[in-house]
Amino acid sequence: MIDPEAERKEILRLYRRLLRHAKPFLKDNDAKIIKKAFNASVEAHKDMRRKSGEPYIYHPIAVAQIAVEEIGLGTTSIVAALLHDVVEDTELEIEDIERDFGPSVARIIEGLTKISGVFDYGSSQQAENFRKMLLTLSDDVRVILIKLADRLHNMRTLDSMPRHKQLKIASETMYLYAPLAHRLGLYAIKSELEDLYLKYTDTDTYKDISNKIRQTRSARSKFIKDFISPIEEELDKHGFKFNIKGRPKSIYSILKKIKKQNITFEEVYDLFAIRIILDVPLENEKAACWQVYSIITDFYQPNPDRLRDWVNTPKANGYESLHTTVMSKSGQWVEVQIRTKRMDEIAERGYAAHWKYKDGPGSESGLEQWINKVRDMLENNTGNALEFMDEFRKNLFVEEVFVFTPKGELIILPDKATALDFAFEIHSQIGLQCLGAKVNQKLVPLSYRLYNGDQVEILTSQKQKPNEEWLNYAVTSKARARIKEALREERKHRSEQGKVLLDKRLSQLKMADTQANLNKLMAFFNVPTVQDLYYHLATGYIDPKNIKEVIFTATAEKGSSTLDPKSFDREVQKIRGVNSDMLVIGEKTSNMNYKISSCCNPIPGDDVFGFETGDDDIEIHRTNCLRAIELMSNYGNRIVRAKWTDQKELAFLAGIRIKGTDRVGLVNDLTRIISNSLKVNMRSITIDSHDGIFEGNIMVFVNDTDHLDKLIQRMGKVNGILTVERFD
Repeated sequence: MIDPEAERKEILRLYRRLLRHAKPFLKDNDAKIIKKAFNASVEAHKDMRRKSGEPYIYHPIAVAQIAVEEIGLGTTSIVAALLHDVVEDTELEIEDIERDFGPSVARIIEGLTKISGVFDYGSSQQAENFRKMLLTLSDDVRVILIKLADRLHNMRTLDSMPRHKQLKIASETMYLYAPLAHRLGLYAIKSELEDLYLKYTDTDTYKDISNKIRQTRSARSKFIKDFISPIEEELDKHGFKFNIKGRPKSIYSILKKIKKQNITFEEVYDLFAIRIILDVPLENEKAACWQVYSIITDFYQPNPDRLRDWVNTPKANGYESLHTTVMSKSGQWVEVQIRTKRMDEIAERGYAAHWKYKDGPGSESGLEQWINKVRDMLENNTGNALEFMDEFRKNLFVEEVFVFTPKGELIILPDKATALDFAFEIHSQIGLQCLGAKVNQKLVPLSYRLYNGDQVEILTSQKQKPNEEWLNYAVTSKARARIKEALREERKHRSEQGKVLLDKRLSQLKMADTQANLNKLMAFFNVPTVQDLYYHLATGYIDPKNIKEVIFTATAEKGSSTLDPKSFDREVQKIRGVNSDMLVIGEKTSNMNYKISSCCNPIPGDDVFGFETGDDDIEIHRTNCLRAIELMSNYGNRIVRAKWTDQKELAFLAGIRIKGTDRVGLVNDLTRIISNSLKVNMRSITIDSHDGIFEGNIMVFVNDTDHLDKLIQRMGKVNGILTVERFD
């Protein structure tokens, strides 16, 4: 039964609680504006109810409460939160909001209205909505903060939704909103969203861990009391004003640790953390944190590998704290977080607290730098929305690495970022033209992983262009987006060049670029599209000289560019007979002279055939040689079956192409492996070095493909070598 009087009283109670929390920062006219917004929202939603059956007005009041109490937003945000659904759910327009409540509130509500609507996980529409949400960062970050408050209340009241909706909303929250809350410094909200996700997607596990935390509460409280007792006494002696909290870790983070370390709940050593919050002036903050660290480590032995200094180098989302893990007297590891009241407020309330503690005009906090990066990504991203969303999301949860330019400027990158990411962070054009890098005065490849304190200088060349391999070690969304864009442009340009080459060649042959001819070429060279055909022509992978033979010899029955070895052998047997002689390459024979063809340079291990040249010689070709089908079609009676002898003492010439970062002693290391370790003879070696990057060709004599593969594998492990590959 609905009790209108009871609901009216509850609405007033919620409203008064909201005003109570807002009171400390309300100015002259603020209470009147909030009351006006409250009345407007009550009127707009008077006939609406939530799935739970409650009056709809409970929701906007709850969102406003979260905005003020848990995020620390002010009057404008409270008003916007109270009205955030009225434009979408009623006949009120943005113009009405602007007239009654001003442009700031109207702009926030317009942003919220744009990003409302249903998200379908994995769909392009969801990705587009997410991109819209991020675009609001350019206007007013409060749009995102209120959206997070809205999502948090929806998650807290998810019980009333049907099961399929619970799973959908919970998954969407975990995929997008929890990482976003983390990146905006809203750790408490991020942890609660993760826990609520677990509650609705894995209820049994959630209840199990929750019960175990509750059952160990009394023992945990006694342990914390005993642990902090000597610290409290010492801090009092030094005259500190402080507050100490012992907080349990979130259910989701405990589950993550259980899974990652493959342990039980009882084996998780850091179920809680001790937080020491100091009340000290801004100018004394760093010194005070380190002094308290010294006091703690006088009582308890610290783990040096677990010291985290975010006081001197705050995280990109503004988080500042000094973390250490120490051994208690009972032999248990305990995490201790040392921070000031200002740092704690920023840690709890994230971006909103930056407005209160802004360092002054002209300064740019880490979080604002991150928001600027988001804007830059949005402006420079030309890929599809799903691709953008996945790339963006990858960068939400990561930790940072702090590196420096040659002039000492600090650059903050995600953990595991490479020299290539650094180049794109400096400037997109530098990234696109980078050849290599110097890290701490030493030449390194672009794939080099950066570590805290590294000083990085990028080497560039106007001739350099991105390649597909860069995507294997680019980490940041900015770098990956620009590389993909450049590769798309390069492929498009190359395809246009290839079309010109093909048209010219067909014109010389007095043939048209009919679909039939194009199909023959695509089938022969095993490429899926005509654009790929053009691209391979332009890059030299396909030789235009072969076009004539392909079109004249390729038939519908063949359908591919080469025959596999068994098929090839069957074709030879049809022509020469089943019992035709087989040339065994490497055996001493007096009646057959053979030579290795220079067009494909076969070596033992390759599938081969012989071709009688007419000069009493037999050329040895690979069965996948580009000339194989031409020779089979036109001169089938001159094809000889062939195989390699099992003898290993024979040597065959093979080419190896290498690329890497130049350094003293590199050639010696290579020749040592080639000549000494593997006993391989070299015919020639050429090395061309430019700006610290070298390319080289080595001609060697090997026994067979196994011998060659082993050599390539060993050379690839040499310090500074980036790529090693065989060439014909």
